[in-house]
Parts: sequence; C-alpha cells; structure tokens
Amino acid sequence: MKKTFAFTSLAALAVAGAVSFTTLSAAQGTDEQPAVADAETAVAVDPSKEITIWRDPGCGCCDAYADYLEAEGYRVIRIDDRDFAKTSVSVGVPEEGLGCHLAKIDGYYVSGLVPAEIVERLVTERPDIDGITLPGMPQNAPGMAGKSGTLKTYAFDDGEVSVYSNE
Repeated sequence: MKKTFAFTSLAALAVAGAVSFTTLSAAQGTDEQPAVADAETAVAVDPSKEITIWRDPGCGCCDAYADYLEAEGYRVIRIDDRDFAKTSVSVGVPEEGLGCHLAKIDGYYVSGLVPAEIVERLVTERPDIDGITLPGMPQNAPGMAGKSGTLKTYAFDDGEVSVYSNE
C-alpha cells in the first residue's frame, strides 16, 4: 500500500510539472513574449556608431553625407540647425576651419564631410582633442560629387589646431 501511495504521489508530481512547463511555454508564445523580445532588442547602440548631425535643413550634401554614414553602419540622428556655424564655433571648431555641418560622436565633434574611416580612427584611437574638421566642402569628400584626391582633416582642442589626417 505504501508503495502504491508513493508511486501515485510521484506520478501526480510528474503530471503537475508537465502541466506547469506546458503552461509556461504557451504563455511565452502569447503577449508575454514581446516583452522578452523587447528586452533583448533594447541593447544600447554602440556610441562609436551613433552620430548626431546639426545641419542646414536645405543642404543636400549634408543629407548625402548622412546617407553615406548610414551605409557605413552608423545610426545617424539629423537635427535641423540653420545656425550650425555658430553652434560649431561654440564647441571649439575654429572659424577658419568650419565644415558644412557639425556632428558629435562618442564625445568628439566632427565638422564637415569627414570620411568614415577617419571618424572610425578618431573614436578608436581616442586622442585628447575636442574634435576634427574638414573645412569647407571639398569636391572629393563624401557627400560631394568627386571621389579622388587627398583630404586634409584638422584636429582642434582649446584653440589649438593641428593636422589630424592628410589622405
């Protein structure tokens, strides 16, 4: 009798466990699953791949540059700022070195149409500077028509300017 009672108790526990497992599995396939999926996809974007661009809303080359960065794997946030030049100077970009827009990535300012490989080098090497600038709108810069020739990018920090890249 004791063996039958023990066997019946074990069988009941096994059935209860199977029912609980089935119920939990079924619940995950309903409304509870999106919350789990959202938690999994809510991983923060790598700051070295998220870039904010302040640009003149009528500037087609700024949009072309943003599209170029997106094609290079960046998440681009575009902010319309008709007075981006004033904003640029306020963060340390030298007036004589202004590019056609201002960007910020991983704590650095980037002024102008700087190629993605130079931006990547900046956030990888992490030099002790405020940022870099590619002055003006060179025809061979990303977002412009041409594709060949060298581009001289400058580093700026506390009023000091030096060549960062000449490629």
